[in-house]
Amino acid sequence: MPFEKAKNIVIWFVKPFRPQTKQYWRVVVLCFVAASTFWLLNALNKSYSTQTTYPINFIYNEKELVPIKPLPEEVLINVTGKGWKLLRKSLMVEVQPTDIYIRSLPRNNYILGSALRPGLVNVLDGLQLNFVVTDTLFFDFNEKITRTIPLKLDPRQQLTGERHTLVGPVRISPDSITFTGPSSMVDSIRSPFLLRLPQQRLTSSAKVEVPINYDYKALVKADISEAVVTVNIKGLLQEERQVVPMPVNVPAGRELRLNPPFVLVRYQIIEDSVALLNRDSFRVIVDYSKYSPQDSTVVPELVQKPAGVRQVRLWPDRMKAVLERD
Repeated sequence: MPFEKAKNIVIWFVKPFRPQTKQYWRVVVLCFVAASTFWLLNALNKSYSTQTTYPINFIYNEKELVPIKPLPEEVLINVTGKGWKLLRKSLMVEVQPTDIYIRSLPRNNYILGSALRPGLVNVLDGLQLNFVVTDTLFFDFNEKITRTIPLKLDPRQQLTGERHTLVGPVRISPDSITFTGPSSMVDSIRSPFLLRLPQQRLTSSAKVEVPINYDYKALVKADISEAVVTVNIKGLLQEERQVVPMPVNVPAGRELRLNPPFVLVRYQIIEDSVALLNRDSFRVIVDYSKYSPQDSTVVPELVQKPAGVRQVRLWPDRMKAVLERD
């Protein structure tokens, strides 16, 4: 039967590998290991030429210079050497990097691979350098500088809520920040350094801790991580008052009649200043020299207001005007 024939063939093939004693497979394994060891030792004693990477190390004054891009860490070379030496190199056992010295701010941001040959020859223990495969190594150094910049609250930020206002100067502690890092990055930071409060539309006085946020944090270091901003916020009251405008530049012997005869002055005042406000200090004029014949109107102008009022608006913004004889 086909099955029996196949079975006999398998048994015939496997039969020589059947262990004759309990130590059979142990002997087989030991023989294999011994043969492999002799083959490996023989191979490692031969010389080979190959391409491999070799570590490099940039040495520079970290107090004066700073790299603004990651520095190369290895170079590709072609070497000849015994297998033992190449194996030790591939395993990075007692491998001494070749040093590249940067003594001052470089004029060029590269170094040719051929220029590395003397340094590589000195550190390739037991290996012969045939040539440097890497054509060029690129790097970018900046002078390390320190710059102090004043801190200021961003004037574009809406700080107060509706009918509230900022009173007095804003106090910032500390009042300046010092950056240290690459000159190209530190010099790009604007002065003054603007702070933005995390809270907006405040309705009461507060001391707010503001984090210092800026670009290039990986390379540029600041002497503070946050500043404390103290703001004095007070409430505002809405008031309005009727004021009769005073005509000016009216021709002699004429009288200027206005419609309506008064303007409504709307304004805001700090809550705790209400009792001190001199409401009779508002003064509004209409200048006839600015009379508009197209619509027979003049524009009321506020020329005087009491101290402490804010957001002053006049209504109407144009008034009908008729010139009459006295």
